[in-house]
Amino acid sequence: MQALKSVAISVGDLGGVGFEIALKAHDTIKQLCKPLYCINDTMAHQAAALLHRQIPNDFYMFKVSGEFTIEAGKVSSQSGRYSYDSFIAAVELAKSKTVDAIVTLPIHKEAWMMAGIEYVGHTDALRDIFKSEAIMMLGCEKLYVALYTEHIPLRHVAESISVERLSNFLLRFHKSIHRSPVGVLGLNPHAGDHGVLGDEERFIEEAIEIANRAIGENIFEGPLVPDVAFTPHARERYKTIVAMYHDQGLAPLKALYFDEGINVSLGLPIIRTSVDHGTAFDIAYQNKALILSYINAIKASILLTES
Repeated sequence: MQALKSVAISVGDLGGVGFEIALKAHDTIKQLCKPLYCINDTMAHQAAALLHRQIPNDFYMFKVSGEFTIEAGKVSSQSGRYSYDSFIAAVELAKSKTVDAIVTLPIHKEAWMMAGIEYVGHTDALRDIFKSEAIMMLGCEKLYVALYTEHIPLRHVAESISVERLSNFLLRFHKSIHRSPVGVLGLNPHAGDHGVLGDEERFIEEAIEIANRAIGENIFEGPLVPDVAFTPHARERYKTIVAMYHDQGLAPLKALYFDEGINVSLGLPIIRTSVDHGTAFDIAYQNKALILSYINAIKASILLTES
């Protein structure tokens, strides 16, 4: 029988639902992989006590230094720093090949900022650590959405669309994951209506042509009208979509598949997947958190190690 892959798990913001999810899902996860939780014994037992749960004997931990009092549902610099340190510990374990992959539980961006961390999230940090243009892709096997722009103000999206930058993005995306056909969304309502509502679509169309020509196959199609690209009929054809900006892709994706979606970082020398939800401070330590996204993230990380 093939040995189980090892996966380092960063515990996310301890003020949120991450540790609850890790504990709840442990019995399932240990059947899929060898999990290594990036947290120290003191913080793990404190979080478990708040949940009125016990730490299992086979809940193996990689010590992350630091201690503070967990406050459920509260944004704090201490929880932000600890979630970052847990994440960096997982990354280092993957870099050293101590583990085969990492899975990240949700962090809180404001807590990172309060802790003086310069990154707005995991993906930004990974880009800098590996000097690599990582691509953020979210979803599930029914539908994946890759983001051309991510955590930038909406007013900056249009100016970010250029033929060169978008065609390079499409080529990097294809190199990272071979899926076809891929629908590429337009930026404007009605995909610009032939210039009536905006002309960014001409850049998108040219970028698609350049990427397909370089690949030697018509992988990318579009620009698609954004408000019909997620209809049942469109989803029969497109299991993968490239969105021009964050909410254009993720609002419909989460409306359709919120509980089961995951986040995958493409184009990195390590394998990283994540849950596709936030810290859920409103239900922290109430034993209400769902675990399907986390289980799917673990499964995806294992599949990627085998591809």
